[in-house]
Amino acid sequence: MTFDHLDARAADLDLAHAATDLRERFLLPPGVVYLDGNSLGALPRSVPAAVQDAVEQQWGHDLVASWNTHGWWDAPLRVGDAIGRLVGAAPGQVVVGDSTSVRLHQSLHAAAALRPGRSVVLTEPGSFPTDQYVIAGVAAQVGWRVEHVTPAELPGRLGPDVAVIVLSHVDYRTGQLLDLPGITAAAHDAGALVLWDLCHSAGAVPVGLDEHGVDLAVGCGYKYLNGGPGAPAFGYVAARHQDAFVNVVPGWHGHAQPFAMADEYVGAPGISRARIGTPPMLSLLALEAALRAFDGVDIGDVRARSLSLTRFLRDAIADVLPGSAFASPEADATRGSQVALRHPDAYGIVQALAARGVVGDFRSPDVVRLGVAAPYLTHADLVTAVRALRDVLDGGEHRDPAWATRNPVT
Repeated sequence: MTFDHLDARAADLDLAHAATDLRERFLLPPGVVYLDGNSLGALPRSVPAAVQDAVEQQWGHDLVASWNTHGWWDAPLRVGDAIGRLVGAAPGQVVVGDSTSVRLHQSLHAAAALRPGRSVVLTEPGSFPTDQYVIAGVAAQVGWRVEHVTPAELPGRLGPDVAVIVLSHVDYRTGQLLDLPGITAAAHDAGALVLWDLCHSAGAVPVGLDEHGVDLAVGCGYKYLNGGPGAPAFGYVAARHQDAFVNVVPGWHGHAQPFAMADEYVGAPGISRARIGTPPMLSLLALEAALRAFDGVDIGDVRARSLSLTRFLRDAIADVLPGSAFASPEADATRGSQVALRHPDAYGIVQALAARGVVGDFRSPDVVRLGVAAPYLTHADLVTAVRALRDVLDGGEHRDPAWATRNPVT
């Protein structure tokens, strides 16, 4: 297929999906095709003014009164409900604050308390490194044995010794989307819990936490939710588990009466008992403002746009660069919002593309990862990206000696 045909096809698809084009809600740098929203989301237009107000008016003028007058105290729950809408959770089940690592640690300890007497945690061997580190650390603390199994092997391994399964809804390297409903149901049939990492699906893929009976979930705020670098993470605790939820980090914000300054810890009712300590308010308020980019938007419509974009990108690469080694799944139903390629010079490809204004990222050892944040990308953008990829490879730009030394952040 020629680029003329790709341009024409992109124009038709952009017209067909015009209703879900939300580029005007974002501040995007000119001349850049941003394919790294699965690492750090683009800046929503609503954020700068919100942060300025938080700094100058709320902090600068109203000072400590802002905990009441500007609703700082309730923000972790208020922002949690805003995220809950995007991941299919009714109000009162999501709380925001701390990092994904902290939320995962907390949720795993809660799972151990919910399933006493069970000794095994199952997880996928290729899951995100932080997940593996935290799982191993908690397992050592509670006496679990960690077993690594692929999703295909899960049904045959489930048994009365399994306490919890911990999986990423979308694989961070390949973009493979797991069968959340099916795996959750199978775990429950065996009496086990499931803890889902939603870092690469929240804001991009319908999750349906309540609909599918998920027990626990965690996720970050700075990828497809666009909350900014270091945006606080979120934790989901299904309402049916909240009374028995044991908070292994019992900070004062999770106390039933935090300002009574009691000597003994008593957990707050509901999702508030999953709170820990004082949240990073400026980051939290930036995330709250960022989520306004989804106002009036159905996550199913975001997914429909994403599927069109990723299918178009995958097909265009296959047409223009036959023989490309795709790491991401062919089937739409099993692909998250990214297209990944394998290449021995993947790092150089990513750097050469960035030099041309097409920003993706590299994942060790050989993955070129092209994240497709549907709200602010168009099919025409993807033609630009494919043209740049063709030119990089044809010109050998990926073998430039400048890329021999890798940046600290790849």
